[in-house]
Amino acid sequence: MATVRALVLRAAGSNCDEETAFAFDLAGAKADRVHVNRLREDPAQLEAYQVLAFPGGFTYGDDLGAGTVLANELVCWLREQLHAFLDAGKLMIGICNGFQVLVKMGFLPNVAGLDGDRQATLAPNLSARFEDRWVRLRVGGHGCVFLRGDDLIELPVAHGEGRFLTRDQAVRDALETAGQVVVRYADADGRPTEQYPDNPNGSPGGVAGVCDPTGRVFGLMPHPERHVLGVHHPRWTRQGAKPHGDGLQVFRNAVAYFN
Repeated sequence: MATVRALVLRAAGSNCDEETAFAFDLAGAKADRVHVNRLREDPAQLEAYQVLAFPGGFTYGDDLGAGTVLANELVCWLREQLHAFLDAGKLMIGICNGFQVLVKMGFLPNVAGLDGDRQATLAPNLSARFEDRWVRLRVGGHGCVFLRGDDLIELPVAHGEGRFLTRDQAVRDALETAGQVVVRYADADGRPTEQYPDNPNGSPGGVAGVCDPTGRVFGLMPHPERHVLGVHHPRWTRQGAKPHGDGLQVFRNAVAYFN
């Protein structure tokens, strides 16, 4: 069985790249943290990897909007290579800031049959403040490679711009019809919700994560890499620590896809 290799792309302001690499390693992959400048110098190195991960953080300080500068950099310098990566049947995941990057690159949601690269954005939270809390998530749309076997999970969020908005109603309707909304914020009963604080940003329909039509490109605002060990959960001493956290399955599913 070949070892699955994951490239965790970092840039100035990334701060979850080490945790994301650890999560892939724990899931059985071999992860490398690579700076975007090194990838620009040698784009061919992408060919050695099966998974490309865009981790969380505040790339370039989010000075022009969350993920905007890195997205523009990648589109200008590496768009052809990134499309070739996907055409080869490989996987991409964007977490928090990484999700923002994928959306602003036009790689998500990429609803089939609709024109325009930018079909959505991640807008400021309705609370008008940075939200750092644990949330429940209802998983659905099981065409997403990263989410097979999941149902109701708990992960932390930490963002100021996480409200998923589509360009227009046509994109929203097509996204729902295609089953590309694969993660939604849930209330105490496990039902998708738009109500704060269970929904930390006011995202319509409770959208917390989406995939592309192939199910191989996945982006979400919550942080699976921050709940890969049972002791990561804030209530582990009261509930008893599970061997692994809910987020680990996301990375295991990526590895299992190739093995």
